[in-house]
Amino acid sequence: MLATFFTGLGSAASLIIAIGAQNAFVLRQGIRRQHVLPVVVICVLSDAILIAAGVAGIGVLVKSAPLALEIVRWAGFAFLMGYAVFAARRALRPESLTTSGTVAGSLAAAIGTCLAITWLNPHVYLDTVLLLGSLSASHGDPGRWVFGAGAATASLLWFSILGFGARFAAPVFAKPIAWRILDGGIAVLMLVLAVLLVV
Repeated sequence: MLATFFTGLGSAASLIIAIGAQNAFVLRQGIRRQHVLPVVVICVLSDAILIAAGVAGIGVLVKSAPLALEIVRWAGFAFLMGYAVFAARRALRPESLTTSGTVAGSLAAAIGTCLAITWLNPHVYLDTVLLLGSLSASHGDPGRWVFGAGAATASLLWFSILGFGARFAAPVFAKPIAWRILDGGIAVLMLVLAVLLVV
């Protein structure tokens, strides 16, 4: 069972540790030290729920509802395009990029953005519900749940490291140019992800 656990952990890590909208958002919140704990908790719990759904066999139902996936795909496209615009605006306005002397974003805004980035991203469903769900099925009962626990643990470890470890990069981001580069990169990333969703 320990081997199954680590197989789940490794499988999920290979999917989670990739440049994406969710990771970029968690990194930015971590560097700014704004609402890191609730953001990390949302990401971890969301992954755990989706992984559990996949292990339980929900992936089969999702495959049979292409219209639902299509709706989520276009909603995700709209959200990512909007987020790209906001990131580009931040990159062009250096006075809003420093971490000191600025008003922190509200908790509600951080939670809302995190939930949208997580739940409006079709790739999240493909990775957690369909792919990890399918991989877990090969381990039978109760092995598939052990696999799922390993996958959820990978999410917990990754988002904790990303969110709380980002503070060590704060000295680099004491200069507005670093924020310009980060937000400019995020804007481009969101734009690319949005286009890839519909192409």
